[in-house]
Amino acid sequence: MRPRAGTPRVRAGYGLEPRHHAMSVPRYTVPGMAARTKSTKDRPSYRCTECGWQTAKWLGRCPECQAWGTVEEYGAPAVRTTSPGRVTSSALPIGQVDGRTATARSTGVDELDRVLGGGLVPGAVVLLAGEPGVGKSTLLLDVAAKAAGPDHRTLYVTGEESASQVRLRADRIDALDDDLYLAAETDLAAVLGHLDAVKPSLLVLDSVQTVASPEIDGAPGGMAQVREVAGALIRASKERGMATLLVGHVTKDGAIAGPRLLEHLVDVVLSFEGDRHARLRLVRGVKNRFGATDEVGCFELHDEGITGLADPSGLFLTRRAEPVPGTCLTVTLEGRRPLVAEVQALTVDSQIPSPRRTTSGLETSRVSMMLAVLEQRGRISALGKRDIYSATVGGVKLSEPAADLAIALALASAASDTPLPKNLVAIGEVGLAGEVRRVTGVQRRLAEAHRLGFTHALVPSDPGKVPAGMRVTEVADMGDALRVLPKRRRAEPPREDADRR
Repeated sequence: MRPRAGTPRVRAGYGLEPRHHAMSVPRYTVPGMAARTKSTKDRPSYRCTECGWQTAKWLGRCPECQAWGTVEEYGAPAVRTTSPGRVTSSALPIGQVDGRTATARSTGVDELDRVLGGGLVPGAVVLLAGEPGVGKSTLLLDVAAKAAGPDHRTLYVTGEESASQVRLRADRIDALDDDLYLAAETDLAAVLGHLDAVKPSLLVLDSVQTVASPEIDGAPGGMAQVREVAGALIRASKERGMATLLVGHVTKDGAIAGPRLLEHLVDVVLSFEGDRHARLRLVRGVKNRFGATDEVGCFELHDEGITGLADPSGLFLTRRAEPVPGTCLTVTLEGRRPLVAEVQALTVDSQIPSPRRTTSGLETSRVSMMLAVLEQRGRISALGKRDIYSATVGGVKLSEPAADLAIALALASAASDTPLPKNLVAIGEVGLAGEVRRVTGVQRRLAEAHRLGFTHALVPSDPGKVPAGMRVTEVADMGDALRVLPKRRRAEPPREDADRR
């Protein structure tokens, strides 16, 4: 007689066990099996070092912040109780705290002082990040030489080059000083030893990704190494009252390489921007505990080094005797500094079914929006079947909406082959309905344009106080703005048609 389905079978020496089936679940366990099962509390957990997202398994890319290589294993923190300890200094009313220790000291470079908020504060840690070859080492070597003095020693530590290579650059940019000390080290312990020997007031480390600690596992530049090196140098800076300048690398997306914790630990984060094929360099404040974050420093990189530009508008203009079709001037705000920039556009007959759209220094999406507005609201229908090229002069990048009106007028001028009036600037944001919207800082923009000799401006309604001697035209939509263009010239008939006649 066969046993019924689900009835346990008895085997000699094996005890009771259930019938094996693909979908059946054992109802009997061998003694001791629960002891061998790994507890869920002992399983490793993983967390993203960028955003803090947690998961039970390792992933190469965090699905929350889309960062690569940031998911690391961590254990459950042990619950501990910290007993009160001895305080280092008594708490004081805030009015009795001495604020003179946080007084900024000039670096000797006016444009960098502008971004820093007056200079370097003792004990402050500054992170300067930028693309390779943009000029970070040249700028900081110049700062180290100008900040050095009899009472203020400067230590320049390089981990990417040899000491002789840095000396050759110092000779080229005239950055030699007896109080500027140079060392080539990649070991964190050696760098701390140089601090004890030199006792500098300013430390420049080029770069933080090249220095490693032998006590931490991982290659130089890894997250653990960068965190340890930055933490050790920050502690040394606070204890000694020494200002520190750290050079940081960037990823292919333009973000600062390393853990986001690095940006939170330092006091100031600066972004060094610029096209490698242009002379202009911009130092933009991203984070600043001692000043504003909307300041921008302008520099010019040349063979003899790098110099600050107090008036950089000349780099973005092309001086001509007569206006040329397809060009329009605007005034952009880089931080709180107004800069006059030139937008150029060119339209030609397309030889392919899909016309080209090429931009340089302008956002492709904004140029496409202006083309759509001109075709639909401005009744310019010749743009859809032509190749269109748009660019800026001098390598400047225009991303703010205040340049929309200048972009639209440059495209319309190129399409009609008629130049805009001389000494004209256009300021305003253009909406999809064709309206011209107001932007911030119109008075500062107009004052900068008037200082450079421009006499006519197109602005949105209610511009505020206008500089004396400057003619300002308020425009409400693209129809009003396009009226500044002269009537389109009639195309001359082909020569062969004239001969036939």
